[in-house]
Amino acid sequence: MDNITEKIGLGCMGMSVRRNPEDSIKTIHAALDEGITLFNTGEFYGMGESEMIVGQALKGVSKDKYFLSVKFGMLSDPSGRMYGMDTSTFHIKARLAYSMRRLGVDYIDLYQPARFDETIPVEETVGALAELVKEGYIGHIGLSEVDADTLKRASMVHPIHTVEVEYSIIDRDIEKDLIPAARDLGVNLLTFGLLSHGLLSDTVIDGTSQPSIKFGRFAPENLSKNQIVLEQLKNFAYEKNVTVAQLAYAWAFSKNPEMQCLVGTTKPAHLKNAMEALDISLSQKDIVRMEHIISVETIVGTGMRGVRFSGGKPVFR
Repeated sequence: MDNITEKIGLGCMGMSVRRNPEDSIKTIHAALDEGITLFNTGEFYGMGESEMIVGQALKGVSKDKYFLSVKFGMLSDPSGRMYGMDTSTFHIKARLAYSMRRLGVDYIDLYQPARFDETIPVEETVGALAELVKEGYIGHIGLSEVDADTLKRASMVHPIHTVEVEYSIIDRDIEKDLIPAARDLGVNLLTFGLLSHGLLSDTVIDGTSQPSIKFGRFAPENLSKNQIVLEQLKNFAYEKNVTVAQLAYAWAFSKNPEMQCLVGTTKPAHLKNAMEALDISLSQKDIVRMEHIISVETIVGTGMRGVRFSGGKPVFR
């Protein structure tokens, strides 16, 4: 397996002090052992618990062995349900300070808002983050789930290191504008959701398990239709002697060699499964075949990318 450091980062969203601390720490250590250096978390993941686990797992590890990517801004109620967003510039320093305390660090490599509030100009947000770069608290500024125009505007205020965005064979809309814009600007691409939040897995396709996140494409009337389409992808994976998940990762690695992909898991075995996809060779003909099976027309129901924020409140489009 080549270029693990450049290709894969560990997504730490599901890591929890209460639910799975031992497995989470083992997974982080397994990632380090395999040469993975990027660890992606957020202040709102488990309402701070993910940061606590990451900090605990990395305690005593040399700083040159890891790169911390941290998101901020999402708001959760006492039940853990996310209900809105606050990326106001007045609060950014406090949010960063709390994250640094939970992580046990005095410096975060990459810091970024989880989403953008359409009522707050991106120039204001990036300007506030640029001050934190000058003060030495963060190394780089990132953006998450933005369009090409927003990325270009942000880059005029301060260099943007990374844009983090959902991407999978099911959700390919960023290919039209955002990916070319990032390439032109020299901005790194970091993708998440390559398995479409569980839809691209053998067990969901054959109905033996249910996805944990409930978007429109998982509604019973839509899921049954999507399973019929995805059965064709499962047959192709069978031809390649790999899992559907590995095929989905291999598609991304083969189509966009410069792209880094997040693997979100708390299990070392799941991480290993994803890393093995680096050894899967897909031809251009294979990619075309997969994209013929999975297109905008063949998968029904909405996903995460339909959510935007205005005035701190979610707007569904």
